[in-house]
Amino acid sequence: MRSLAFDLGAESGRAILGTLERGRLELQEIHRFPNRPVWVQGNFYWDILELWREIKEGLRLALRQEPELKSLGIDTWGVDFGLLDQAGKLLGNPFHYRDPQNQLGYELALQQVGKEKIWRQTGIQCLPFNSLYQLKTLLVKESAALAAARKLLFMPDLLTYFFTGKEVSEYTVASTSSLLSHSGKTWAGELLAELGIPERILAAVVEPGTILGQLLPDVQAELGGGENVLVIAPAEHDTASAVVSVPAQSQDFAYLSCGTWSLLGVETASPSLSLEAAAGGLTNEGGAGNKIRLLKNIMGLWLLQQSRRRWLLEGENHSYAELTQLASQAPAFASLIDPDAAEFLNPASMPEAIQEFCRQSGQKVPQSKGEICRTILESLALKYRWTMDKLREITGMQLNVLHIVGGGINNELLCQFAANACGVKVAAGPVEATAIGNLMVQAIALGEVRDISKAREIVAASFPPAIYTPQEQGLWEHQYQRFLSLIK
Repeated sequence: MRSLAFDLGAESGRAILGTLERGRLELQEIHRFPNRPVWVQGNFYWDILELWREIKEGLRLALRQEPELKSLGIDTWGVDFGLLDQAGKLLGNPFHYRDPQNQLGYELALQQVGKEKIWRQTGIQCLPFNSLYQLKTLLVKESAALAAARKLLFMPDLLTYFFTGKEVSEYTVASTSSLLSHSGKTWAGELLAELGIPERILAAVVEPGTILGQLLPDVQAELGGGENVLVIAPAEHDTASAVVSVPAQSQDFAYLSCGTWSLLGVETASPSLSLEAAAGGLTNEGGAGNKIRLLKNIMGLWLLQQSRRRWLLEGENHSYAELTQLASQAPAFASLIDPDAAEFLNPASMPEAIQEFCRQSGQKVPQSKGEICRTILESLALKYRWTMDKLREITGMQLNVLHIVGGGINNELLCQFAANACGVKVAAGPVEATAIGNLMVQAIALGEVRDISKAREIVAASFPPAIYTPQEQGLWEHQYQRFLSLIK
């Protein structure tokens, strides 16, 4: 099998060519490109046409190297979407989930129907950037685009539509929207009607692994080939794809997809809709193989990324490796934060926001870059512990191993801190988890791999994880009790 995975994240996208032979998967990065959202008159947008241009370039390069390419699949983040008019044309650039206007729809929706009703119908945590609240904002603002819309397509569905002309909503990405019923098969019609959101614009839901068809003739003509390439909807939500690639040997494990966001959860057979799960900030997102991803969204390495960005603006250029080294040299547990505090969502200066949190909570205020970075990493690890405890409480699972996948495994200090804080073995890898999961679902769709269990065996054989064991557990337990006082 030779297939192409497009993996788009908040900062960049890449095209990864996967070759599956004799039970081993090999990867080759074909193309990498920046993802540069744009501020315009107070609103934050994704530059969808630039992303489309780069994706076509990635496919062109892949076809040059591998003319017999079998398939491609696209995964992205969740919740964001484009709107199509009656002729199937895009009605403007999609809004970014960090656009400040989303707060308006969030507050109005909660006033109108309440958090509990939304939770009971969707099983999704109430977060201001979810699609439900984005649509409520557009409705209240009498958006001309929404009024003219015939169809809504989530970001990966929109890009596959550009390739194929097929209008569908893949299950895993649709499940993050707060528009889908917790059953996963139908839209939450009663909720949408109560909020005035038109269900007619939502596309039919398809399962991960659905073969959507071949490239449109105009795309083939532009690329000069690709007539035999099949477009497949993988697990289109990036975390769902990442979870497919977790090289687990049993069912009783927790996973952490570690990048801009930290998504920590477990796989379950059905959604957990208790009020205890809702109060813990858990959410029931769709997974491949008829699984539910019961997880918590944790702010993640966004805190480190935005701190680095601020220091870059001030003329100080440090790599992530350098910042991690500075953190390792800073005093332990000098100050802690709640990584999910609202003030960290999109501050003008992340270092100043962290310092202010510590000041307001009566702690030592970190001053140096190393102190700030250590505060971030220790606090993230402790939030992982808090989430693991909550998952055990809700599910009754033992969770004796934490699989960390994604780019965050390059931060070895964070991996060790996670083992220390959670008191369990950490298995770190693979780093290209999302692209690998994307490719594995394509392989299952093509009949090259039997199922997800077999896919995980292939991943484990192809990319053996690094192992971290807990250290200094008494010290970390003491700091965890201190950390609990900071959780809002």
